[in-house]
Amino acid sequence: MLERVAEIEARFEELTALLGDPEVASDHRRMAEIARERAQLERVVDLGRRFRDTSEALDDARDLLRSGDDDERELGREEDERLTPLLAALEEDLKVALLPRDPADEKDAIIEIRSGAGGDEAALFAADLFRMYQRYTERQGWRLEVLNTSESGPGGYREITFEVSGQDAYRRMKHESGVHRVQRVPETESQGRIHTSTATVAVLPEVDEVEVDIDWGEVRTDIFHSGGAGGQNVNKVATAVRFTHE
Repeated sequence: MLERVAEIEARFEELTALLGDPEVASDHRRMAEIARERAQLERVVDLGRRFRDTSEALDDARDLLRSGDDDERELGREEDERLTPLLAALEEDLKVALLPRDPADEKDAIIEIRSGAGGDEAALFAADLFRMYQRYTERQGWRLEVLNTSESGPGGYREITFEVSGQDAYRRMKHESGVHRVQRVPETESQGRIHTSTATVAVLPEVDEVEVDIDWGEVRTDIFHSGGAGGQNVNKVATAVRFTHE
């Protein structure tokens, strides 16, 4: 694991040096690609350095436990108790960070929330989910754009679709997909009874734009006219066009 971290750290330093190269700075597309790759490695590098520093500090604490005087052994014991769980947590985080990335992780996210069972309360729950994601987006410094809404009742949504743009937006949001459930006394409940409401969340990566070149020599065009009584408008005006790629 540490060998892999060392390789990534070397690549990170190489990319950092490239960002300061005037020749690279003049090529905006290449600079953006280098900055993107560097950002993807930054978390592993940070965790790796913290893991190494914590491991060295823990070794020092255990040296005090073995060979120090009474005060030094007490200090070493306290540091050992503090650093041992911290090192284990850093190791787990580092293992997760080293897992292969989903190619879509760096893309923006398209999120759709639909109210489920529960009527107006489910629509209010869908609105609560949207506001939660909206606040999370703001804290991450991302941008949120509402694409489509279908409102229901007092402040609820039957459906709302929005785009979240920012670094690793899809990676962080994709696990929100699924059915969300809440049990509470609704605002619409006058007798204090607990209701269960659901909402479904779908998270998709933004689709890349693709340019398609069509050879119109390979396309057959068929123009259709209505038939029957009705005069010139029915028989002469084109009412449908069909393109067939052959």
